[in-house]
Order: sequence, then structure tokens, then C-alpha cells
Amino acid sequence: MIEAQEKDNFWLYIVLAVVVFAGVIFMVKSSEHDKYAASSRAIAEDSSNSAYRNDVLHKEGATK
Repeated sequence: MIEAQEKDNFWLYIVLAVVVFAGVIFMVKSSEHDKYAASSRAIAEDSSNSAYRNDVLHKEGATK
């Protein structure tokens, strides 16, 4: 008697997992990009809106 061998789907599962993982990473990265759009516009209008400004308080090593 000849027994039918079951096809091994290991590599199919690996490829599917990689594609799903890449899709999740892409979606997260896309949603994070829009989070900072308002901040970028505000900083472009007036640089004093940035936390990395060079004002009198931060000159010469002064701290709060």
C-alpha cells in the first residue's frame, strides 16, 4: 500500500508570519507619522514652540 504524504506547510507559515509582521509595523509607523504633524507645523511657524530652543534661560549653562 502507498500512503499519501501530508504536505509540509512550514515555510508557508513562516512567510505568512513575516508578511503579517511587516504589515503591522507599517500600520504602526504610518499612524505615528501623523501624531507629530501639528507640532511640526507649530515649530515651523514659530521656533519658540520647540523644546529645543536656545533662549536666555539655557545660555551659559543656566538651569531652572
